[in-house]
Amino acid sequence: MLSPRTSPTRDIVSLDGLWRFALDTHAGAAPWTSRLLSPLEAPVPASYNDLFVDAEIRDHVGVVWYQREVRVPRGWAGERVVLRFGSVTHAAQVYADDRLVAEHTGGYTPFEADLTGIVHPGAEFRLTVGVDNRLTNETIPPGTVTTGPDGRERQSYLHDFYNYAGIARPVRLCSTPPTFVEDVTVVTGRDGAAGIVEYRAEVAGEAVDAIAVRVRAVDEAGRIVAEAHGPEGVLRIEDVTLWRPGAAYLYDLVVELVAEDETGATGAGEVVDSYTQPFGVRTVEVRGTEFLINGEPFYFTGFGKHEDTLVRGKGHDDAYLVHDFQLLQWTGANSFRTSHYPYAEEVLDFADRHGIVVIDETAAVGLNLGVMGGLTGQAPTPTFAPENFGGITGDVHAQHLRELIERDKNHPSVVMWCLANEPASNEDGAREYFEPLVELARKLDPTRPLTYAAVMFATPQNDQIGDLFDVLSINRYYGWYLFTGDLATAEQYLEKDLRGWVRRFGKPVMMSEYGADTQPGLHSVWDTPWSEEYQSDYLAMYHRVFDRISEFIGEHVWNFADFQTSAGIHRVDGNKKGVFTRDRKPKTAAFALRGRWHGLGGRKPGQAAGD
Repeated sequence: MLSPRTSPTRDIVSLDGLWRFALDTHAGAAPWTSRLLSPLEAPVPASYNDLFVDAEIRDHVGVVWYQREVRVPRGWAGERVVLRFGSVTHAAQVYADDRLVAEHTGGYTPFEADLTGIVHPGAEFRLTVGVDNRLTNETIPPGTVTTGPDGRERQSYLHDFYNYAGIARPVRLCSTPPTFVEDVTVVTGRDGAAGIVEYRAEVAGEAVDAIAVRVRAVDEAGRIVAEAHGPEGVLRIEDVTLWRPGAAYLYDLVVELVAEDETGATGAGEVVDSYTQPFGVRTVEVRGTEFLINGEPFYFTGFGKHEDTLVRGKGHDDAYLVHDFQLLQWTGANSFRTSHYPYAEEVLDFADRHGIVVIDETAAVGLNLGVMGGLTGQAPTPTFAPENFGGITGDVHAQHLRELIERDKNHPSVVMWCLANEPASNEDGAREYFEPLVELARKLDPTRPLTYAAVMFATPQNDQIGDLFDVLSINRYYGWYLFTGDLATAEQYLEKDLRGWVRRFGKPVMMSEYGADTQPGLHSVWDTPWSEEYQSDYLAMYHRVFDRISEFIGEHVWNFADFQTSAGIHRVDGNKKGVFTRDRKPKTAAFALRGRWHGLGGRKPGQAAGD
């Protein structure tokens, strides 16, 4: 799905701002048929949970309603009118006046409603959105809804971050011509000093047979560096400037649809539609136990992150976007994982422009009933049993994967797809569940490597899916959940564990999570868990182990910043494993990471530049 962009033939109206807001229990009957009678207003984009002081809203399970009036620009006569949501968490029903125009399930990918002929240029319509935050074993991520003795629904889930909900990303009303560019795919390669750009443009709408496609590649100085005709083809850019980690360079692929002229010659008339797709020329490859970008070994330094800020929850915020990337660069991080869901498109666009490498992850977190068994001490039910995640969940997961790759396939910053976080890859049924998903991902995008983040219960001895993937990403907490406060013993177990993965699978290995909860301001001269000194010592121990393993390709600390979780005795006001506080103040560990990562410069420890 193309990201909305203005062009000589396309316009965009932002619908962000304050919308009327109500819980379904307070909205009355059929709120989409009339004005929503509520004194509350909610900002878009934002999660709604932390906005209000009413606990009923924060703890609400079910549907909430957003509503506003929208006026279609009068100059859009004869144009196609499209309503686009960056995401709605987790399911949406969209009404134009009293007409249902779109439904979508999946809280982190975009969807559209074609309003052509339903709304009219110069006129106003009432836009109403029902947002459902419920998670079940037929959603990704999964969850369970129960009804308490008071008749209220209650939500539980297996992932360790708060179930923020709402319209968390921008909403836009867009115009396109009746005949339009529907999709663009760009795949890049190299031939010596030249860049090879394979492209495919899909055209839809009216009179498609009378339309020709022409494309041109434009560099950052505005110079045309290659041209071609046809809906698919290959461009060659001589003396190409590569997109590199830390040194981004973007070209524009300008795709134009040209109508036939007065003589009937196709492609000789006026431009019917124009769409510009930014792209970077770079290659990604796993060779042996190395991860290569542009043929050069790359060592990941960075974090698992969350879209999580005070008040806004998971609402996209450009100020936090800029500041977070400044902090990434300050620490020397060259990458991050979109744990545990696809981030806003604006985040990936920014990473493209600033040379930050991204591991792009689906929202498949919580596919592991063993985690709950570990917390409660009860024997877990099999994760991939048909009544759990072995049935319809796989189909839902596949659809999430399709939508992720369709949205993010053209981002040069995205170098690897992560299919799940901490699934029960050690349990029977895991292979049957994941093998079709791996095949689907390779079919949809054969150019990027695949990974998954392995849970603590999955070991080199019992993991059933590691051979299906290109890179082994390991989540480990020796020294925190195991051998708490005993870093010497933790170091021995960590090294034995990682070497076991290398020995069994012979693939590159990286650490996708490692960290310790840390209360800012707590200090100790001893190895005291929760102290800032312990967090720094903990990370230093892991780094000693990483540096001893030649097959190791990267380290992503858990987490970039403290984040909110559900209430419970296991968390006090959220997860505190961030090296920055939730409001982005550095803990001691942030300075230690800065010293290490700036010294590495994207290379393996001990590897000289140019090796």
